[in-house]
Amino acid sequence: MSAIHRSSTCPGLYCGRLMVNGSVEGDCGVCPRGERANIQKVCERCIESPELYDWLYLGFMAMLPLVLHWFFIEWYSGKKSSSALLQHVTAMLECSLSAVVTLLVTEPVGKLSIRSCRVQMLSDWYTMLYNPSPDYVKTLHCTQEAVYPLYTIVLIYYAFCLVLMMLLRPLLVKKIACGLGKSDRFKSIYAALYFFPILTVLQAVGGGLLYYAFPYIILVLSLVTLAVYMSASEIQSFKNLVAKKKRLVVLFSHWLLHAYGIISISRLDKLEQDLPLLALVPGPALFYIATAKFTEPSRILSEGGNGH
Repeated sequence: MSAIHRSSTCPGLYCGRLMVNGSVEGDCGVCPRGERANIQKVCERCIESPELYDWLYLGFMAMLPLVLHWFFIEWYSGKKSSSALLQHVTAMLECSLSAVVTLLVTEPVGKLSIRSCRVQMLSDWYTMLYNPSPDYVKTLHCTQEAVYPLYTIVLIYYAFCLVLMMLLRPLLVKKIACGLGKSDRFKSIYAALYFFPILTVLQAVGGGLLYYAFPYIILVLSLVTLAVYMSASEIQSFKNLVAKKKRLVVLFSHWLLHAYGIISISRLDKLEQDLPLLALVPGPALFYIATAKFTEPSRILSEGGNGH
């Protein structure tokens, strides 16, 4: 037996020994699923509850397919708002059911709660890159889910989303989307068959980076999409904004995303300092409306022409 395997402490960041009946036994190696090596290099069961930030990350990853569903339903539904609304509701139902089922099948099974290992650093997401080679000949393979279950739970959720979509949506679309052509009818479903593999690869490869960057991604994307939407809809005053209910729905949805991003960045560590930041949520929309008339292209062109 290798002296490395039997040494008092295990090499590498994630290798550990098993605890059996209160005593440490066995060689250094990978910890079982749901456990990770502690400071003493002993595999320890993950019993902590996820922090608020962990739940916000899971919420972000859960929102991605729903937002993409809504985008493509809206994109391909044309002017048939009644059929689009029903599809929006169905997409939300699919994602909600998938989230509940995913929580129920994750340990502790049958409960809407999960036990997790605390995320300590970025490398926790990429343990396959940190397999040690103590004698520079043999590699000790200790690849594991050190961030249990934040890595796999998202992939399980996407799988359930895909299955439920394939079971529910085609029947619904066939019944209600009669006004659309046969080729257009299922385009929002075809789009999902493209974006689910992309989301899966994104989580598998960039999960750790997304974990640390998602609050800023939410803020930047929600600001950009709101500006693009208001520009495309030619909203230049409060009167334009309240003219259609749909515009208000889009605005309030973006405000919720702004708030989500701010809460994720601040983590609400100090409530008295962090909660006032939520007052900034309407700021971008108000700023856009206040300055839109000054940046209208036709006005700039006419003023430029007069100047010459």
